[in-house]
Amino acid sequence: MDEGDFTKARSMLFPRQVLAGHGVLSQISSVCKDFGLSGTALIVAGEKTKKIAGDLVADALRDDGYEVQFAMTGEANGEDLKTVERTAKEVKASFLLGVGGGSKIDLAKMAGKDLGLAFISIPTSASHDGIASGRASIKGKTGPLSLEAKVPLGVVADTSVIVKAPYRLLASGCADVISNSTALMDWEFARRLRNEEFSRSASALADYTAQTIIESADLIRPDLEESVWIAIRPIIISGISMSVAGSSRPTSGSEHMFSHALDVIAPGKALHGEQCGVGCIMMMYLHGGDWQRIRNALGKIGAPTSASELGIPREQIIEALMTAHKIRKDRFTILGTMGLTYEAAEKVAAITKVI
Repeated sequence: MDEGDFTKARSMLFPRQVLAGHGVLSQISSVCKDFGLSGTALIVAGEKTKKIAGDLVADALRDDGYEVQFAMTGEANGEDLKTVERTAKEVKASFLLGVGGGSKIDLAKMAGKDLGLAFISIPTSASHDGIASGRASIKGKTGPLSLEAKVPLGVVADTSVIVKAPYRLLASGCADVISNSTALMDWEFARRLRNEEFSRSASALADYTAQTIIESADLIRPDLEESVWIAIRPIIISGISMSVAGSSRPTSGSEHMFSHALDVIAPGKALHGEQCGVGCIMMMYLHGGDWQRIRNALGKIGAPTSASELGIPREQIIEALMTAHKIRKDRFTILGTMGLTYEAAEKVAAITKVI
């Protein structure tokens, strides 16, 4: 190879169609036909999400001649993933539809990757930015694992369905996207200090989504379908930024490491996006940025901004801050390789009014 020959290459996979808005669930059969999908459809759902949207999807597909089967699941863990994959093989599924919140979509996208099947994402809530991403969070023995998964062939996000979900879920999704603010600062930090590969286009997309949610915070309210409409596009685009980057870097930094540390220390106490939002406040302080702006935006939306609102004791917040750097040793952030001392962790949590 001659000196100067350029050989760098990367594949970027995106959803081919994103359909978002009022009543779009009725178009699911047309979406499947547009993609040339035929044969047996396997809907991955839970008891609640089956009633909310799964049955509607099944009826629409059956009316157009599709064979439809269900894989009923609980949380996104290894056992439920095995259930989905076993069911897919038994019914000879041709493609998958994840109908639900994060766990059902994560299971469908992982099964799609493992089995080589197309996957369509149909969110019934918008609690985080994984709706359109090629990453899945699967619970392991030591906590959630962020894994490479199948990028959805399409996303059908019906705002008239999502608005019926508990508002807490939408607020969590908005907080998750707001937390891109510190993830991007961590990424830039790693680029400068560790010469880490950096994508300006992915960074621009992730930053756009965070700023859009922050600037729209006054308009995001409970029981308003318009609020879902305002939030859903940034939430989806945030997930797409990961496809551009080829990793979760533009949307996951020290604030996510803090959240995952809480998953280990205080499992089940708060939602992923809620924890990332609170983490973002503190990491923004460590970066020397405008943490008050983050805190104010979260407060306007109705997302937690403190330990008490998360339902987590102050000592566990401090412990998570001290141990977060160990969560992903391959990911360099403002937390460095040594983490925070007890005194430093207590100080940052107190100054930012988290404790």
